[in-house]
Amino acid sequence: MHYFRSGSGRPLLLLHGLGGNWRSWSPILAALTAHRDVIALDLPGFGETPALSGTASITALADAVIEFLDGHQLFGVDAVGSSLGGRVALELARRQAVGTTVALDPGGFWSRSQRHLFYVSMSASAWLARHLQPLLPFLTADALMRTLLFSRLSVRPWRLSPELLRDQLGAMAAPGFDELLRQTTYTEPPRGLAPGSMTAPIIIGWGRQDRICAPREAERALALFPGAHVYWFEDSGHYPMWDVPAETVQLILASTGGVDAAEAVAATRAPKTTTAHLALAEAVT
Repeated sequence: MHYFRSGSGRPLLLLHGLGGNWRSWSPILAALTAHRDVIALDLPGFGETPALSGTASITALADAVIEFLDGHQLFGVDAVGSSLGGRVALELARRQAVGTTVALDPGGFWSRSQRHLFYVSMSASAWLARHLQPLLPFLTADALMRTLLFSRLSVRPWRLSPELLRDQLGAMAAPGFDELLRQTTYTEPPRGLAPGSMTAPIIIGWGRQDRICAPREAERALALFPGAHVYWFEDSGHYPMWDVPAETVQLILASTGGVDAAEAVAATRAPKTTTAHLALAEAVT
């Protein structure tokens, strides 16, 4: 499994979303590696990691990640996942394979109608990504085109890096994208924890303006993971690390710094000043 690793300190695992790769985390990597030993994976079928030989599914992805953790003496590492990666992170937490878990806008907790909408919209995006590959340098270089193409993922797509968005569209054209999308949308509902069985903190971060995974899905996620805490990113869409990178870093550092989950959520809701960020980073490292 291909991965990026940098920084020092307490290890931190990053799991990207559907149609992404380890570079999806690029807006916050420098801030995280200043305080953590960061391991950002390319999940099977994306980036430079080959696709799985069998059926692609959340179960299979979690199996592959656990094998990676065992092979690198990282079992029990704190884990942060985004979208699909958030759902994989929650599955790892369910299996007690990771420590503190931060799941950002995790997929899979939708209603029946939301599920169909998600599948159609993501399938259309993948089709566009495949057919627009030669035009990506031109399309992503223009702020208006970035806004048109990525308004469902970000509340401020015109501010995003063209390189980041080219990477995202390229990953959506990956050969295993369609099968993984179908499996995770229709054939594998999320599994949760029995009440009282949570062994490490779970924080579910959700963008209030998420147009991919509706905010009301957080209630279903909490029902499956009793004892978890929800943090609301008021000014974010589906990818908080793109829309509110400083706030996302603060939540991650607070949550994985050995403090109580409720304290981490409360600390992140403090005024977002540079001084507060620095003080919190020092307190949890």
